[in-house]
Amino acid sequence: METGNSVEPDVKMVVIDGIVMGPTHCAYEDCSVKLANAHTGVFCLRHESQHEGLCRMKDCYNCHEPNSKTCLNHRQNWFNHITQFGRQSVLGIEGLLEEVNNQPHDVLAGHAQESDNYFVAPRFYCVETLCAPCGVVIAWTKFAKSEGASQIMDFLEDIYPTPESRPSYVCIDKACVVLKHLIRSRNWNMWKATTRVGDYLCHTYCNPSPLNGSAPNLVVVERDINDNPHYKRAFNTQACKQLNAWLGGFQGILNRMSVDNFNWTTHALLYIHTQRYMSYLQI
Repeated sequence: METGNSVEPDVKMVVIDGIVMGPTHCAYEDCSVKLANAHTGVFCLRHESQHEGLCRMKDCYNCHEPNSKTCLNHRQNWFNHITQFGRQSVLGIEGLLEEVNNQPHDVLAGHAQESDNYFVAPRFYCVETLCAPCGVVIAWTKFAKSEGASQIMDFLEDIYPTPESRPSYVCIDKACVVLKHLIRSRNWNMWKATTRVGDYLCHTYCNPSPLNGSAPNLVVVERDINDNPHYKRAFNTQACKQLNAWLGGFQGILNRMSVDNFNWTTHALLYIHTQRYMSYLQI
């Protein structure tokens, strides 16, 4: 598309979103390493050796009693636990995992409810996917506790470490939160080229459909049934949500896997999905 005497090049857009699912990981604070025992364990190999034989209440270093996970002082905590969630039955454990890991999507970093014990291994909060607007998967990762702005920016910086590698647009449903984080963390100058700041309203700041010719492959002209021309967005901002809806069909199986099996299977599923999309698009 020509603007004045120049021809504007095509621009690149990516879409990012998450789906609440994931395997269990070490219960120790700020540790997301895989479990030493994926079936009944709650710690990684390192923290399992540190807490072996100790009470499972946090900040308690007494030895646990026989046939219990706590010391005598915290016996009531363990009794309440097995009473509420069942005596280690399959149904009890499944209900416990759902209860412990049940938190609404888009919880901000640091707002997840903390437990006062190590009775159950926590679950990774979500799988975050990055797609092209056509639906082709570019990258994915797991977030341990929340889908916060800092985790999102760390993910993007891993994929796009230099300004030259970054897309012109990053489409995300919590753009205002991420924008605020960038300004507060003083990383605004590094990422401002991926926003549309320059006007006074958010719908202008984050507008992925400029009509000034600066994004010729994002806005096209089509004609209605009366042959009247009109502008149309030539991209899909719901690409990740559609992908995650498909991936969510495997959630019941994936959530029961160890971290290694989860990673391999998820990567294989996304690879198959991408190959099918590329075949459909004839890329």
